[in-house]
Amino acid sequence: MIKRLVVIFSFLIFTIGCTGSSQTPPPDTKTPFPLQTGSQSHPKVVLLVIDSLMDKSLNKAIEDGKAPAMEFLKKNGQYSTDLVSSYPTMSVTIDSSLITGTYPDQHKIPGLVWFDDKERRIITYGNGLFEILKLGVSDFARNGLYAYNNQDLSSNVKTIHEDLDHAGLKTASINALIYRGNYPHTLKVPGFISAMTNLPEEIQTMGPETLSLGLFSRENEENNHIINRIGLNDSFAAEELIYLIKNNTLPSFTILYLPENDFTVHRKGPSAIKGIEDADKQLQNVLNSFPDWNDALADIVWVIMGDSNQSSVKANKKEALIDLRKELSEYNILELGEAVRAKDEIVITANERMAYLYILKEDIQLRQMAKKLQKESRIAWIAWKDNEGINVISPDHQGELSFQPGGPYKDQYHQSWSVKGNSDILDMKMKENTISYGNYPDALARLYGAAESQKGRFLIMDAKPGYEFIGESSPEHSGGGAHGSMHKADSTVPLIVSGTNKSIENLRIVDLKDWIMEIIQR
Repeated sequence: MIKRLVVIFSFLIFTIGCTGSSQTPPPDTKTPFPLQTGSQSHPKVVLLVIDSLMDKSLNKAIEDGKAPAMEFLKKNGQYSTDLVSSYPTMSVTIDSSLITGTYPDQHKIPGLVWFDDKERRIITYGNGLFEILKLGVSDFARNGLYAYNNQDLSSNVKTIHEDLDHAGLKTASINALIYRGNYPHTLKVPGFISAMTNLPEEIQTMGPETLSLGLFSRENEENNHIINRIGLNDSFAAEELIYLIKNNTLPSFTILYLPENDFTVHRKGPSAIKGIEDADKQLQNVLNSFPDWNDALADIVWVIMGDSNQSSVKANKKEALIDLRKELSEYNILELGEAVRAKDEIVITANERMAYLYILKEDIQLRQMAKKLQKESRIAWIAWKDNEGINVISPDHQGELSFQPGGPYKDQYHQSWSVKGNSDILDMKMKENTISYGNYPDALARLYGAAESQKGRFLIMDAKPGYEFIGESSPEHSGGGAHGSMHKADSTVPLIVSGTNKSIENLRIVDLKDWIMEIIQR
């Protein structure tokens, strides 16, 4: 039974989530933005999101001759290593920020696993097989195939698909699980999945005009790359893009999600390049659909990016894994798959290297709980919100940091803040009326986004590099790689752009939506 479930549902688990021309390697120097390529702007943009693509491993793959397609686009464009991700650095939250241009305080996807205070239940979008089994396969499948886009993603924000459609421009989404648009689509649920869940054979959803989602929805009916992860794989995605190119139906904007590198990095660690090599082979196939690779640059802007970094987790499980159940054993903890009982006091949702801790009883004070966790030296910091703003403490620093939007201090992203207390807790430098960030890029906006992403009383905490949180049946990656935290080790990713001289002011994933729309619409 379990083996069969692995085959069926591993395509949605993010955190277990043909040869080309040889090209001359690019110079070792890295060119920062703004972009100045000298080429003309083009109305079509293809955005390739390679899960857990990282600078060091990408450049190692290029040096070893394993990534000629990305080498070609990098050489013929601009390259940055410092694109700042969303927070938590988990795929669903990042993807939501990418296509809405907002942080979780607005798009309302708090993480890969979280506790819905209104519905009084834990929601998971795929944080490990055994966690899924306990929380309910049917609920998990429904979350992934329907609730993401039609319920959980806030209706108060607009996606890039919705905004470009309003401007009269066509868009496509290929294997991106956050895809909401203005067009109705029918997802076809295979019989063996509907038989094992309470899902109907068809699910109605809203997406862009072109929506490809593995076996559930495809443009090319002859695309046979549907066995591996039911089509939510790199080969399927590349084949769908090739189909649009060859049939001259490539829309103004296309987002393509390649998930498989993430699985490799989780298992083998951040230095692994096999996933990049495999992703590059699919990109080679795409470029080979043109008469010459240079022809691909003639009328398409290519944007290749990672979504989050991954940092190494220590190999020694006892040392590496922060088991919050042991740390908080004196409290009654909600068990996975169970309804909230009168005696339950706390809920733990571990998102790899960050965690939410929900407080169900009013007599347990947030500050009291934070002080208890402050004794754990493997935790970097603990944060919570109250009527005064967002408060942060750390095992490594004295005092407390408090902040809220609006005030005399401005950061490099032109955001204004009121800040008091020990700024060293988040490695910030305060000089006159300016804020500069260190190990936690865009720290205030990203932490505020997580703190305001949901209702209820909860703490937010980050693990130090090398460590990872675990809860009941959550996955662990000792000896491999993990992400989730706000630390730059998890948060800065590479960005390759070819085919435009349009500058980008702020190198943040949250700013890419507006930048792409400006390229397409000008």
